[in-house]
Amino acid sequence: MNINIKDFRVPPDGGVKLDEWPTRVEPLYQSKHEYKKLLKAQIAELSEQQQLHYADDRHALLLIFQAMDAAGKDGAIKHVMSGINPQGCQVFSFKRPSAKELDHDFLWRTTQCLPERGRIGIFNRSYYEEVLVVRVHPEILRNQKIPDDLVDPDTIWQQRYRSIADLEDHLHRNGTRVVKFFLHLSEEEQCKRFLARIDDPGKNWKFSAADIEERKFWPQYMQAYEACLNATSTATAPWFVVPADDKKNARLLISSIILDTYKSLQMNYPVTDAQRRAELLLIREQLLAEE
Repeated sequence: MNINIKDFRVPPDGGVKLDEWPTRVEPLYQSKHEYKKLLKAQIAELSEQQQLHYADDRHALLLIFQAMDAAGKDGAIKHVMSGINPQGCQVFSFKRPSAKELDHDFLWRTTQCLPERGRIGIFNRSYYEEVLVVRVHPEILRNQKIPDDLVDPDTIWQQRYRSIADLEDHLHRNGTRVVKFFLHLSEEEQCKRFLARIDDPGKNWKFSAADIEERKFWPQYMQAYEACLNATSTATAPWFVVPADDKKNARLLISSIILDTYKSLQMNYPVTDAQRRAELLLIREQLLAEE
């Protein structure tokens, strides 16, 4: 499987136009059987890298997933991370803020969930909702108790982009690698997936009337996503636009990007020095004496 992940990375200087970015690309697999084989191999490699990550204990890895409804975020997390040791991975899904969360700045609730060194943190939606949903629905902003003189529609989004970029830069300087995925779904494919959720009783629970209401704002969401991607993709915290009309292909791309990130960390298992080795040999003798 030959993947150039740079083809999907938003450059630090921006310039991405989502209406020109594909939602479907040539598949990386020839059949369902080959897809399963490729994903299984990548999952096994991810498991090895995660174990090394935990032992190395110098970096944290934060994976952020953003997308329109039905783009496949949950499925990607489930399948790609299926071989990961649960003790080394934390998944957080961020819904509508609570009253307590609204009494803090917009980064407060997610900051509490950042991963420790040696662990993977996954945000299924994130602080980016504050420059996406809130931008599309400005009435939400008016309910956030922010002083009126600080809510200037001409500057607030750039200010929030700066706050986000400053946070991610701070995290990078302290050992947390931030990788962000936008699952780029077409409006036509979303329609098909909504219909599938309605037609299959086993998937009815996934569908909400609110999904249809949000669909009406598709152009506004695409504008908000495009502005966000171009403003907050940096050399140290890149955005990747993953074509999401083909779920299988999207999962292979995501796992490849995570593996590439891991390999860039130059991780190593801790070296056993002479003093530690002598201690272990002494303990070994004691254990052998018990047999």
